[in-house]
Amino acid sequence: MKKIFILLFIINQLIFALEISSKKVENANTLFLKIVKENIKEPKLTLDNHNINFFKFPNKKDSYYALVPISYYKDLKKYKIIISYIENEEKVFKGIPIEVIDGKYKSEVINVDSSKVTLSEKNKKRVSKEYKEAMKIYNTTSKTLYINDKFIYPLETKITSDFGRKRVYNGSLKSYHSGTDYRAKVGTKIKAINNGKVVIAKDRFYAGNSIVLDHGNGIYSGYYHLSKMNYKEGDLVKKGDIIGLSGSTGRVTGPHLHFSFRIHGIQVDPLQAIDLLNNNLLY
Repeated sequence: MKKIFILLFIINQLIFALEISSKKVENANTLFLKIVKENIKEPKLTLDNHNINFFKFPNKKDSYYALVPISYYKDLKKYKIIISYIENEEKVFKGIPIEVIDGKYKSEVINVDSSKVTLSEKNKKRVSKEYKEAMKIYNTTSKTLYINDKFIYPLETKITSDFGRKRVYNGSLKSYHSGTDYRAKVGTKIKAINNGKVVIAKDRFYAGNSIVLDHGNGIYSGYYHLSKMNYKEGDLVKKGDIIGLSGSTGRVTGPHLHFSFRIHGIQVDPLQAIDLLNNNLLY
């Protein structure tokens, strides 16, 4: 009887499995969810008012994954992720409790030209236009997954400013550091961290010469302040391709690479996201 019970338990686990990378997550980090279930349709989830689709897991039958980005500004408290899918023409719901905790990001003081802190009306219009253009792209989720191998880093140099630091410009708290800064003298070769499609390749007010790659399924990486861009919008690049050279264009205090990451439109810690993807999606 005991053996039968164990067998039935194993069969039940094979029929349905729901995994989450962690039930506690720091603000601006990402969660990874996986469903293993036969004969289901339209798996999706909701966190607050953010609806996110699951995608088919690469090279795995009856498996689906979803990435849940947590905003830097998300309230620190407990939430419930609601998962739904259709089975036998009926909608099924399941809930997973999570808790958003403080990432305890540090502060840093930056002194730059005052015109880059207090913007003219002309520059305000430019910044607003560039932001709207970028967010339209970031909020677009491609069903094509371009990646088929683990992510690499754009540089192997020293990190000079971590993600999440509160940015105090000329004594005024303006924002947080929305990426990871790498030390890079002008002209340093910058690598694409994985296969992707170039969706932004232009000079922007804050980011300077910028290249943004769409890796598919709502995953985007950005490379800012470049002195040279080697690709144009619409180009396909492979992991390790030299997409450009580092520089000091845009709002900067000196040459470096600002490396950013967005998932489903939300800015997240690039290094945590890469580690999460490499250990869950592409292992």
